[in-house]
Amino acid sequence: MLEELRDRGVTRVVVGTSSSGVGQLAYYQKAGFRLSRIERDFFSPDRGYPEGLREAGIPVRDMVWMDQELDPEAPR
Repeated sequence: MLEELRDRGVTRVVVGTSSSGVGQLAYYQKAGFRLSRIERDFFSPDRGYPEGLREAGIPVRDMVWMDQELDPEAPR
């Protein structure tokens, strides 16, 4: 997907996942994404998420934003 986006002229990709999503965090970092910021208390009832939501026993609270710059000149 990143190669296709690069071919379309996209220069930056941003993704977000829960800080409790250990597998997702590892996946995105292995794909070249870097942590850019944390949005505290993102997964709140005010946004429609259930109270006490947990993933792998970890409270789902904060959104971790990650990004990756795509070099249009990078070899395919």
